Amino acid sequence: MKKSPEHFRGIGRIPYEGPRSGTALAFKHYDPTERIDGKTLKEHLRFSIAYWHAFRGTGSDPFGPGTIVRPWESGKDPLSVAKVRMDAAFEFFTKIESPYWCFHDRDIAPEGRSLAESNRNLDKLIAHAKQLQKATGVKLLWGTANLFSNPRYMCGAATNPDAHVFAYAAAQVKKALEVTKELGGENYVFWGGREGYETLLNTNLKREQDHLARFMHMAVDYAKAIGFKGQFLIEPKPKEPTKHQYDFDVASGIAFLRTYGLEKHFKFNIETNHATLAGHSFQHEIEVAAAAGMLGSIDANAGDQLLGWDTDQFNTDVRELTLAMVSILKAGGLGTGGFNFDAKLRRPSIDPEDLFLAHIGGMDAYALAFKLARRILAEGKLEQFVADRYSSFDSDYGRDIEKGKATFQSLEKLVLTKLGEPTPRSGKQEYLENLLMQYLHG
Repeated sequence: MKKSPEHFRGIGRIPYEGPRSGTALAFKHYDPTERIDGKTLKEHLRFSIAYWHAFRGTGSDPFGPGTIVRPWESGKDPLSVAKVRMDAAFEFFTKIESPYWCFHDRDIAPEGRSLAESNRNLDKLIAHAKQLQKATGVKLLWGTANLFSNPRYMCGAATNPDAHVFAYAAAQVKKALEVTKELGGENYVFWGGREGYETLLNTNLKREQDHLARFMHMAVDYAKAIGFKGQFLIEPKPKEPTKHQYDFDVASGIAFLRTYGLEKHFKFNIETNHATLAGHSFQHEIEVAAAAGMLGSIDANAGDQLLGWDTDQFNTDVRELTLAMVSILKAGGLGTGGFNFDAKLRRPSIDPEDLFLAHIGGMDAYALAFKLARRILAEGKLEQFVADRYSSFDSDYGRDIEKGKATFQSLEKLVLTKLGEPTPRSGKQEYLENLLMQYLHG
């Protein structure tokens, strides 16, 4: 394979220099080679770079065009530009010490005038990606299809009222599954960007949800047919771009999967900013998924509490991330999932260096949160408090309640003859918040 020119000149592989380092282009908490419990930190965290933000993001917003211009974007042939862009991307993945990457089909290859032409374009870029993965050791965390940008999907893909659009979307996902398998993708994500409605005046809600479930079953069937062993993931979001999206949050997603007999085939890719838009905390969504055994992967970003839309910022809130990490580690980790930086540079951050600085901050914050969460769980103070709070269910009539042996009649008799009035116990929220602060600043 011909060696491509260096695109990020003057920036080498990002080193780990420790918490006291004053070097901007250095990790302070993320040492990818640090071994913890027999695995490196790189193996524990499984960081991934989102191709669409890092290498297709231009800084555009609803009020103006892009501000970010990269030198590798010049050229008249879209396929040639796409290959050079991918070379730059893999140079970045390597220098930032990310073991994984993620993409939508239309991120990496230009869409053609027909599905056949789009597939040919995709095949050429997949062949190039395969070479780059082999040369660098970077792997594919997950692939997916863009079923939301093209005007044909203005009313949804699997939930579109036109069967022709449904069929086109099915063909596009078929191809996306094939190329994800070819690149060794460990997961495949469904984000229902326009799978929802703007108004119920023109919507048959039940029929659309039935169609969405049929689409998912088709995907499961085809994955089996081609031998794709990766985990299917659903990424919930309550709104934007539609007024109401069917995968509103993890809880509604679980209900949907169980209603249509899909719960054995799907887990959840949880995005921090989407949790915020749904009126939940990041930790809440993780806990709901974990309780159902459906925690799959994380889109690592953050929203802005002062803005009402999906800002996709890099998350450096160590408190929020530590709480999330506690829940993730208690659940046994993410399995084949990882922490994908579905985050973009701010509009004025136009230098190539800014791409490194943003990811360094995010990776350091997650690495620090991981270490703090391990300490919290190892010392066990928080977990012991929770265990003690529910200890009345560990024996006697409390255990009978949990095991289904108690009845209204038996419990009424207990209260009338033995238990009497309950004695309230403090939840000690302030104590627990102070304890958490000690871990964060100790």
